[in-house]
Amino acid sequence: MAMQTFHQLFDETSSTYTYLLIDAATRQALLIDPVDHQLERDMALLQACGATLAWVVETHAHADHITSAGHVALQTGARTAAPSGCDIQPAQKQLIDADTLQFGTQTLRAIHTPGHTAGSMSYLWEEPTPAGPVRRVFTGDALLIDGCGRTDFQSGDAGTLYDSLTQKLFALPDDTVVYPAHDYKGRTASTIGFERANNSRVAGRTRTQFIEMMGQLNLPKPKLIDVAVPANQRLGLRDGESVPHGA
Repeated sequence: MAMQTFHQLFDETSSTYTYLLIDAATRQALLIDPVDHQLERDMALLQACGATLAWVVETHAHADHITSAGHVALQTGARTAAPSGCDIQPAQKQLIDADTLQFGTQTLRAIHTPGHTAGSMSYLWEEPTPAGPVRRVFTGDALLIDGCGRTDFQSGDAGTLYDSLTQKLFALPDDTVVYPAHDYKGRTASTIGFERANNSRVAGRTRTQFIEMMGQLNLPKPKLIDVAVPANQRLGLRDGESVPHGA
């Protein structure tokens, strides 16, 4: 485990994926989309890997679970980062398109992919290996495996999401591995090439057809949205808790 540089973790309650990225050279790490009741699991994994957490990062203000980002930062001293358009005010770095985060010798690049929410970010990691770079994109709720995030609440917009998917994410190389924030069918990853050609919500649809289809989904309201979104805009921190500020 100590030499592994990438871990995909799953929360069964919310079907949320959390990702731990580690720089092999320095053992500095970055954590994406942690879940509140998985805090002990994530801290144990960091220790087992001999990793030091540099950043804890959100893809957006989630509506279906509460983040542990603030408490991870308090326990580890990691800095916090979140999309600037998500009103996650305690985050120390407010990310905009093309911003980068460094962890050891590695770089994570922010790609603004609005539509599910106005601020939603995806993150691209091109990890150098002896066989060539391994490209991974962490797509939050923008691009899911054979699907996409809903657009009917929380500043969502179907046309904007279509543009994010087709112009930004589908512009990445075919072999880029797609790691979403959720999957409800046990799937763990896909590729940009596969999703561009086969995604059942996007492939073969015009922008107008996509907007019409998304407007007819009639999905139920997430059970935790009224609690989760305000909590996540505080990084899951309670009254009186705060992380140090600074860019």
